[in-house]
Amino acid sequence: MEKRRILPIKLDSYKPLRELVSDALREAIMNGTLHAGERLMEIQLAEEMGVSRTPVREAIRKLELEGFVVMIPRKGAYVSDISLKDINDVFEIRTALDALAAGLAAERITDDELELLERLLVEIAESVEEGDIDRAVDIDTQFHDILYKASRNDRLVGIIGNLRELFQRFRSITMGSPGRLKNTIEEHKCLVEAISQRNVELAQQLAREHMDNAEGILLGTLSRDKVDLASGGV
Repeated sequence: MEKRRILPIKLDSYKPLRELVSDALREAIMNGTLHAGERLMEIQLAEEMGVSRTPVREAIRKLELEGFVVMIPRKGAYVSDISLKDINDVFEIRTALDALAAGLAAERITDDELELLERLLVEIAESVEEGDIDRAVDIDTQFHDILYKASRNDRLVGIIGNLRELFQRFRSITMGSPGRLKNTIEEHKCLVEAISQRNVELAQQLAREHMDNAEGILLGTLSRDKVDLASGGV
């Protein structure tokens, strides 16, 4: 019997079943369990997750809208490939948003938020030392959420939130690269220092450099893994 790759859905959440299935499939795509170019078979996925085909079909449609899945006529649903244009487009958006958030945070952050950012950096470092990369990535996400909140711009936070899943697909690849988390900690320390000094221009510059480094790591990782990066999409 083929080994189960996606765990059965636990019906202990307030979310509708289709949302639980969407979350599970999205996570499987982001962590590489379902790889780029792989066909998504409704029956197989439904059996693995212990659900009917209907929520799987609905989840696939949702993920298509998010860009995680592509529908090919007369062939079916496939996990979308990552093209150079996809990467450039996403990082252009993320760099602009992060630089804006960092600059606003340098003007508006509270002392309590600064203390929390510094505490989270310590927790990330501890997780890296313990080899708990998943926890480190989760805490790093909290770090960015605090930073965005400190911008005091609700619309900016909302836009970033709407694009979170798109960002996460690339982020899960970059953060898993050897040594990236330790470099991230150092980059974040410099960013927090600039924000604490209320240096808007430096905070923006460091945010841009952080995203440039992340993009470089992503391209290098995908190149080593021989992922199809032909321009023009999937």
